[in-house]
Formats: sequence, C-alpha cells, structure tokens
Amino acid sequence: MLDVQNLRVEFPVLGGGTTAAIADFSLRLAPGEIFGVVGEGGAGKTVLARSLLCLPPEPGRIAAGSLRFGGEDLLAMSETRLETVRGRAMSLIAANPRGVLNPLKTVGEQISRMARVHLGLKPGAARAATLDMLRAVQIPDPERRFDAYPHELSGGMAQRIVIAIALVCAPRFIIADDATSGLDVTVQAQVLDLLRRLAHERGSSLLFITRDMGITAHYCDRVAVMYRGEVMEMAPREDFFLRPRHPYTILLMAAFSHNRRLRAAWSAPSPVAAQAVPGRGCSYAARCPRAGAVCLTERPPLAASAGDHAVRCHNPVAR
Repeated sequence: MLDVQNLRVEFPVLGGGTTAAIADFSLRLAPGEIFGVVGEGGAGKTVLARSLLCLPPEPGRIAAGSLRFGGEDLLAMSETRLETVRGRAMSLIAANPRGVLNPLKTVGEQISRMARVHLGLKPGAARAATLDMLRAVQIPDPERRFDAYPHELSGGMAQRIVIAIALVCAPRFIIADDATSGLDVTVQAQVLDLLRRLAHERGSSLLFITRDMGITAHYCDRVAVMYRGEVMEMAPREDFFLRPRHPYTILLMAAFSHNRRLRAAWSAPSPVAAQAVPGRGCSYAARCPRAGAVCLTERPPLAASAGDHAVRCHNPVAR
C-alpha cells in the first residue's frame, strides 16, 4: 500500500543551513494494517503525517528519499494528480476538528462536497452518501445534523464529522494525526473503535499518530517510537510491549507506571551523557541511562534485532 524509504524532511534555520525534522524514515505498510507512531511533542510526528501527503509544513521540504503509494511515485506526481489522490485515495484526520471544519458551512455540505469533487456524484447522490456516512460514524438523527453548523456540535461529534469527511470516499490510506487527543476518555474510546471498524470494513490502511502508548497497545498492529525525527524502535505490537529494547521506549512505558523507582531509573542519564554534543552520535545520548562512549560519536543504525523487531541503539536492552 505505502512504501517509504529514507525519507528526509528539512527546514531552513536562521543564519543559513538546514535542520532535519525527519532524518531518516522508512516504512512498508500492508493493506488493512494499522500502524502506530508514538513519541513526545517535537518528535516530528505531525511533520511526518503532512509529508506523507507531500504537504510538509512551510517552509519545510522533502530533501531526500522515496515515497510510493500503490506503486506510484508520489514525489514525481504533478500537483493536479496529487490533488486527485489526496482525499480520494489518501486522507488525513486532524487533531483539532474546530480548526478543520468551515464554520460558515453546514457539516452535510462539507461532507457531500468531498463526494461530489472526488467521486463525481450528483447533488442527490452526494447527499445520500453523506447521510450514509453520518450513520456510519454514529451521528444521531443524521437528517437533522446534515444541516447543522460546526459550532452546534460537541467535540466528540465534531471529530466524528472530520472522520466522515476523511472516509466518505473510502480512501485506501488514512492518516490519523493525534485525532482523539482533545476528547474525554469515553468519547475517545468510542471514536477509536469506530475508526478501526470503518478502516477494516473498507480495507483501508491506517497510520495512527499519537502521544499515548496505551492507544497503540489496543489499536495498532505494529508500533514505531520516534525521537527527534528518527525511529528509535519498530516492532509488532506484542513484541514491542512485551520485549521493548530501546531505553527511550522503556522510559515512555515507565511514565504510565506508579513505580517511582522505575521511572527514576530510566529518566536519569548516564555519567557519560553529559558529554553529548548536539548533532553528533546518537540523538538520544544526552538523556540515555545506558549511553556509552560510542553513543557520543557514532549514530546507530535502525537494525533488526529479532525478526521484525528493529532498534536504533548501540546498547539495547536484552530481555
């Protein structure tokens, strides 16, 4: 479905030069697979989401790598062709529905417009498809809600409308960028269950970007941890949570623990870590409790340790 190899996204810096928001990202995503990307704020998750649609945030640019979708080279496509692919075959579910929805248009009009533009439906057929989609995302009384404006909806319902807009054309690839972060836990669970069900029913692949490790444990088939634009660990879900190997992964998991000693053990840098120089060696060396001399000078590769489990670390944790 999606084949990304050595993707690099750069931003210019004041005084000249560039900095990499995505340093080296590779991923092969199978049809129907739900892939989770987790990491703290600033890890590059949103830049990754936008870049996979060939829309890196300004003034960023895709500097290197390849990006293929369904066998087609996205980076070689014309803008006209990309506009056709986005929305029809690829879609994005953003985190802030209030910032995505047009406050001056009804939600029914916004959903049906996607169906008219990308599927070529007539107004009557587009309305019928929209009502079907409103029922699919469990909006009560869809005929009445069709004519509602975004400010008349709760946060959970507004997020469901954003999901409806993203899925009305039955795209083959969906990116959910922290799509449930602003919802309470009950509504969050409902939206996640809904998104997973709709993706499976339509045979869509889903890239789920989040800061919540718990979500990836329940909803994703594979998981990757990002830190400063790099994947630190990638593995199938069960192996990822039962046998984590990167110190940063364990730190994120420890954050959910009530054991203060466990959290302290994985958040205290090693004595060598104080000598880390930004831009040299491992990007996590300055915070790593297992950092050694080699971590300060050599950037570790993302290497397979067992089967599909890959880790970017000179001193991975053995289990």
